[in-house]
Amino acid sequence: MPIYEYRCDECGERFEKFVQSMQNADKGVTCPKCGSQHVRKALSLFGVGGGSKSSSSFSAGSSCGSGST
Repeated sequence: MPIYEYRCDECGERFEKFVQSMQNADKGVTCPKCGSQHVRKALSLFGVGGGSKSSSSFSAGSSCGSGST
């Protein structure tokens, strides 16, 4: 199930919602703060774990104990 981010046009609240299908992504979504149905899908970014340069350099750091003294 995809998770969509929304922004309420009435109060500005940003929230996420699990949606069972892409066809229903805009149907019946209401703001949890004010109850308005005037919401829009917000541009959202997603992260993927693994392979990033910063995470691999962190895991290979000297604090892990490489056996040399």
